[in-house]
Amino acid sequence: MEAIASAKYLRGSAQKARLVVDMIRGKRVGEALAILQFTNKRAAGHIEKCLRSAIANATEKAERQNVAADPDDLFVKTAFVDMGPTKHRRRVRPAPQGRAYREERHFCHVTVQVSTGQDEAPAAKGKGKKSAKAVAEASPKPAAKKAAPKRAAKKPEPAPAETAPADESAAQE
Repeated sequence: MEAIASAKYLRGSAQKARLVVDMIRGKRVGEALAILQFTNKRAAGHIEKCLRSAIANATEKAERQNVAADPDDLFVKTAFVDMGPTKHRRRVRPAPQGRAYREERHFCHVTVQVSTGQDEAPAAKGKGKKSAKAVAEASPKPAAKKAAPKRAAKKPEPAPAETAPADESAAQE
């Protein structure tokens, strides 16, 4: 069971909202709500509202399909923030020596998708789709690497020293 909720035209920059969204991505819904509740960021309240909307959409979708879905089983599958428009949000801020700074005020769009983690269509298995086990069995397995036999390192034998026998050297003198 999957459900999506989006909040558009939220005040604040997308970069700052992404900091909050990165903290909840992949977490269980209860844990994500707790994180958002105690996060000291301006965007956290708006993202919490969007997450609660996604949870409500998932429970309503489950009721329509006559499926028992517990909101505690949901987790945040995807969450992302897009930039919104900045047109007509340009302001002028006073600067020293009679000048003015132009600044843009930003909007952002937040999208949250929650899921139970179960497959959506169990009846689709018989319609030509292979199960994960069948795909794993059919895929060629990499051949095991054969260990190369270790060759003993041959130590070079010392060359025989060319020394004459002691008797011959003594006899020549």
